[in-house]
Amino acid sequence: MNKRLQTKNLIEEFDFVLLNPGADISREITVSDINRPGLALAGFFIYHPAERVQLLGRTELAFYNSMQEHDQRARADALCHFAQTPCIVVSRDQALPSLLLETASRYQLPVLRGKFNTTKLAGSLQRFLDLKLAPETQVHGVLVDVYGIGILITGSSGIGKSETALELIKRGHRLVADDAVEIRQVEDGVLMGESPDLLKNLLEIRGLGILNVMTLFGAGAVRTRKQIECVIRLEMWKENMMIDRLGLDENTTRILDTNLPCLSLPVMPGRNLAVLIEVAAMNQRLKRMGYNAAKDLSDKLMIAIEEQEHSL
Repeated sequence: MNKRLQTKNLIEEFDFVLLNPGADISREITVSDINRPGLALAGFFIYHPAERVQLLGRTELAFYNSMQEHDQRARADALCHFAQTPCIVVSRDQALPSLLLETASRYQLPVLRGKFNTTKLAGSLQRFLDLKLAPETQVHGVLVDVYGIGILITGSSGIGKSETALELIKRGHRLVADDAVEIRQVEDGVLMGESPDLLKNLLEIRGLGILNVMTLFGAGAVRTRKQIECVIRLEMWKENMMIDRLGLDENTTRILDTNLPCLSLPVMPGRNLAVLIEVAAMNQRLKRMGYNAAKDLSDKLMIAIEEQEHSL
């Protein structure tokens, strides 16, 4: 099911002024893109994206005001008659031409006015709509920020995900979400994770109960959301368990439409999982910078083998 917002959500979020009270502020917003309808005001409506929020800046209004009245009337009617247009947003606290406002009111199209300049307002609207309309899912796990790397810790119930997160928090890292992680794909290849409102800053430890991490460790121990860059799956140690010893094979897991690096860590007595996850985060940063220790070792071994073969 596609996610939707309503025009009234923009009014609440950005403190917009509704210039035509009585307009239909329950109109739905189904796409995150913004449109500046300069071509539409010039009379070119082929491929006009009527389903987008229409943003009028100083340039568009100056062009509209330069037209003859009969052209203004025709352009206003053509722009405002689309039932799927969520709203018109005017930037810079500008006054809207009365003819355009009257036409919008006739079609019950909301006209909103904001204080910011057009570029800043377009950026803010785009970020807000991208976040709210992004595809999302919820997974069982713990999301932590370790050395700036968002790590999603997964595994079966009771395996020690929350206890590992607690140890990481004590070592100076930050909790994003425990138990339930809401994940949104805000753009291609970028997944943002955060906690449901009900569980924000809370950590469940068996035997201790529910802990408020911000109250115990301070505001620096939590963060609202974080991009997920790596998944670590905790698995109980079993005899004859297949484990990657070198790290040459980079396994991935798919969340929504994005593949993320995925590591499996066996859980057994004596293993310090928090330290291992710290090292995994640092290693992920090195890979992001272009260095892969396993590949470097493999390349050196291949060179050594080739040199030995040539010496025979």
